[in-house]
Amino acid sequence: MTAVVANATIPNDGPMSNFVAPFDVASRLTGQAYRVRFSHLWNAIATRHSDTVDTKFFVDGRSAIVGLAHTGFVQFRARTGRDLTDREASLVAAAYLRERLEQEDERPLYDASEADLLRLIEKIGIR
Repeated sequence: MTAVVANATIPNDGPMSNFVAPFDVASRLTGQAYRVRFSHLWNAIATRHSDTVDTKFFVDGRSAIVGLAHTGFVQFRARTGRDLTDREASLVAAAYLRERLEQEDERPLYDASEADLLRLIEKIGIR
């Protein structure tokens, strides 16, 4: 992941499917390799009736959704005075998915909590 300069944003340039470059993840448990490709994100309040922003990835060709808790977005705005860009949210979701796959926790739906979202924002260096 790329660190972000303080108070700078990662802009939403180009097609959404290019917000996160394809990446490989190896399980720390067995060494199993996963190939991950980002697809898109959307507001899940209407589609899943959840208070999340959902991000869609393909893990070895199978769909995986990472739901990012909306309350984390609210906390980020309160702390920084700005919203996360879609690209930044996508990078956070990719970091969460990477962590889960490193633990060989492969499933079709993940829900990243507010705490997870804020921890990963800090880890990535988004300010």
